[in-house]
Amino acid sequence: MRAKVRTMAKVKLTRSSGNVFRDLGFSGDEAEYLKLRAELMVNLQQVITARGLKQAEAAELLGVTQPRVSDLMRGRIDLFSIDTLIDMLARLGIRVKLVLHPRPRQMHRSA
Repeated sequence: MRAKVRTMAKVKLTRSSGNVFRDLGFSGDEAEYLKLRAELMVNLQQVITARGLKQAEAAELLGVTQPRVSDLMRGRIDLFSIDTLIDMLARLGIRVKLVLHPRPRQMHRSA
Protein backbone atom coordinates (compact mmCIF):
# COMPACT_ATOMS: atom_id res chain seq x y z
CA MET A 1 0.00 0.00 0.00
CA ARG A 2 1.47 3.32 -1.03
CA ALA A 3 1.21 6.35 1.19
CA LYS A 4 -0.08 9.48 -0.48
CA VAL A 5 2.30 12.37 -0.23
CA ARG A 6 0.75 15.77 0.22
CA THR A 7 2.71 18.84 -0.60
CA MET A 8 1.79 22.13 0.91
CA ALA A 9 2.15 25.13 -1.33
CA LYS A 10 3.54 28.15 0.42
CA VAL A 11 0.88 30.75 0.85
CA LYS A 12 1.77 34.37 1.35
CA LEU A 13 -0.47 36.08 3.89
CA THR A 14 -0.91 39.82 3.90
CA ARG A 15 -2.35 41.63 6.90
CA SER A 16 -5.56 43.49 6.08
CA SER A 17 -5.68 47.26 6.31
CA GLY A 18 -9.13 46.94 7.88
CA ASN A 19 -10.79 48.12 4.68
CA VAL A 20 -11.38 45.47 2.03
CA PHE A 21 -11.67 48.14 -0.67
CA ARG A 22 -8.25 49.53 0.22
CA ASP A 23 -6.87 45.99 0.14
CA LEU A 24 -8.33 45.62 -3.36
CA GLY A 25 -6.34 48.62 -4.56
CA PHE A 26 -8.79 51.52 -4.35
CA SER A 27 -7.34 54.86 -3.29
CA GLY A 28 -7.69 55.77 0.39
CA ASP A 29 -10.54 58.24 -0.11
CA GLU A 30 -12.45 56.03 -2.54
CA ALA A 31 -11.98 53.01 -0.26
CA GLU A 32 -13.47 54.91 2.70
CA TYR A 33 -16.42 56.04 0.57
CA LEU A 34 -17.08 52.48 -0.62
CA LYS A 35 -16.74 51.09 2.90
CA LEU A 36 -19.33 53.55 4.21
CA ARG A 37 -21.75 52.72 1.38
CA ALA A 38 -21.25 48.99 1.99
CA GLU A 39 -21.94 49.35 5.74
CA LEU A 40 -25.13 51.32 5.07
CA MET A 41 -26.24 48.79 2.45
CA VAL A 42 -25.64 45.79 4.72
CA ASN A 43 -27.61 47.47 7.52
CA LEU A 44 -30.48 48.17 5.15
CA GLN A 45 -30.47 44.55 3.93
CA GLN A 46 -30.46 43.31 7.53
CA VAL A 47 -33.45 45.48 8.51
CA ILE A 48 -35.48 44.30 5.50
CA THR A 49 -34.61 40.66 6.21
CA ALA A 50 -35.23 40.93 9.97
CA ARG A 51 -38.68 42.39 9.36
CA GLY A 52 -39.49 39.57 6.94
CA LEU A 53 -40.43 42.02 4.21
CA LYS A 54 -40.99 40.80 0.69
CA GLN A 55 -39.28 42.95 -1.94
CA ALA A 56 -42.60 44.46 -3.06
CA GLU A 57 -43.44 45.37 0.55
CA ALA A 58 -40.02 46.89 1.11
CA ALA A 59 -40.33 48.82 -2.15
CA GLU A 60 -43.61 50.37 -1.02
CA LEU A 61 -42.15 51.41 2.35
CA LEU A 62 -39.02 52.80 0.70
CA GLY A 63 -40.87 54.61 -2.07
CA VAL A 64 -38.98 52.77 -4.83
CA THR A 65 -39.69 49.99 -7.30
CA GLN A 66 -39.32 46.27 -6.58
CA PRO A 67 -36.41 45.96 -9.05
CA ARG A 68 -34.63 48.69 -7.10
CA VAL A 69 -35.03 46.66 -3.89
CA SER A 70 -33.75 43.62 -5.79
CA ASP A 71 -30.61 45.59 -6.71
CA LEU A 72 -30.23 46.55 -3.06
CA MET A 73 -30.61 42.98 -1.80
CA ARG A 74 -28.12 41.70 -4.38
CA GLY A 75 -25.54 44.21 -3.14
CA ARG A 76 -25.33 46.36 -6.25
CA ILE A 77 -23.34 49.00 -4.38
CA ASP A 78 -22.56 50.86 -7.61
CA LEU A 79 -26.24 51.82 -7.97
CA PHE A 80 -26.71 53.50 -4.58
CA SER A 81 -25.31 56.73 -3.18
CA ILE A 82 -24.75 57.37 0.52
CA ASP A 83 -27.66 59.86 0.48
CA THR A 84 -30.01 57.30 -1.05
CA LEU A 85 -29.07 54.61 1.47
CA ILE A 86 -29.49 56.99 4.42
CA ASP A 87 -32.88 58.10 3.07
CA MET A 88 -34.00 54.47 2.73
CA LEU A 89 -32.91 53.69 6.29
CA ALA A 90 -34.82 56.75 7.52
CA ARG A 91 -37.97 55.56 5.73
CA LEU A 92 -37.67 52.34 7.76
CA GLY A 93 -37.35 54.33 10.98
CA ILE A 94 -33.59 53.87 11.34
CA ARG A 95 -31.56 56.93 12.29
CA VAL A 96 -28.00 57.10 10.98
CA LYS A 97 -25.39 58.64 13.23
CA LEU A 98 -22.04 59.54 11.71
CA VAL A 99 -18.98 59.39 13.95
CA LEU A 100 -15.85 61.10 12.71
CA HIS A 101 -12.32 60.02 13.61
CA PRO A 102 -9.20 61.92 12.55
CA ARG A 103 -6.75 59.91 10.49
CA PRO A 104 -3.54 58.96 12.24
CA ARG A 105 -0.74 61.29 11.28
CA GLN A 106 1.67 59.89 8.75
CA MET A 107 5.35 60.43 9.26
CA HIS A 108 6.83 62.75 6.67
CA ARG A 109 10.20 61.92 5.26
CA SER A 110 12.59 64.72 4.56
CA ALA A 111 14.62 64.44 1.38
